[in-house]
Amino acid sequence: MKYYLSVLAGAMSYGILSTIVVLAYGEGYQLGEVVGSQLVTGFILSWLLALFTKFKTKRRSQNSKTSSAATSVFTRLTWKQRLLLMAAGTPTVITGLVYYQSLRYIPASLAIILLFQFTWISVLIQAVSKRQRPDKVTFLTLIILFGGTLLAAGFLEQGLSEFNGLGIALGLMAAVSYSLFVLFSGKAVPSAHPAFRSAWMVTGGLILLCILFPPTFLFNGLIWSQLLVFGLLLGFFGAFIPPVLFAIGVPHIGGDMAGILGAVELPVAVLLSSVVLHEHVSGLQWFGVIIVLIGVALPELYKMRLKRSRSAPQYSS
Repeated sequence: MKYYLSVLAGAMSYGILSTIVVLAYGEGYQLGEVVGSQLVTGFILSWLLALFTKFKTKRRSQNSKTSSAATSVFTRLTWKQRLLLMAAGTPTVITGLVYYQSLRYIPASLAIILLFQFTWISVLIQAVSKRQRPDKVTFLTLIILFGGTLLAAGFLEQGLSEFNGLGIALGLMAAVSYSLFVLFSGKAVPSAHPAFRSAWMVTGGLILLCILFPPTFLFNGLIWSQLLVFGLLLGFFGAFIPPVLFAIGVPHIGGDMAGILGAVELPVAVLLSSVVLHEHVSGLQWFGVIIVLIGVALPELYKMRLKRSRSAPQYSS
């Protein structure tokens, strides 16, 4: 049960981010300052965790006189592998930038719904790259997701003209960027220890951000204002806690169940938008959120059912 709760808590952490960003904007902070403070915090926490994990493992191996186990777990990465991990971490920065920027133009409850379109965008990218037509279950899932999105976003109630076009475009761009991150991150040096994979990916993201938005807030004293609080919260709940909790839980419950539990990010974000930011979320929109969750879970449940049927003993008369 603790592994299920671990993945669930990690996904819920992601759902908190949009509310924190809107509150930071309300205090007058800019996009580069918000994302920069988040990544700086995530960078420090990720490397502290990586070094602590390495120290703890080495100490345990010395006590048990099995130092070879520690060296096999923490095989020294080549610079090519480090660069691959840093490159794999850059889409998270692009996702954060365009997603957080969309929050300036559209409600947080709508932004998270647009971000969740990565589910079908990932399917589309894979279908094009592999030149394979999606199966019937995938088509059904896409229809459910499309219908649920129309309801959850409020398009059917208010009409598309009531929403900011730039904000919607940025939200969809965030979904595309996140899809690329999901596709690339799992293929980048999978043999590396999760703590060091996460640390190097955050490092790559921070380097890219410093190029796009020079971190002047670190030198002009702004970091010691309320920005530090927002940076700590965003770094803790965005760049640190989810990767750690997912690394703990996913290997034990499997990627299929993790994908289902990860969808809890959506209702958490919408709920906080309604309660903390006082955004109006109608009953019809909540119904749309439920439909989107069903659409996210459907292909994973179908895969689990196929695995069970194949593993079940076959009896012949």
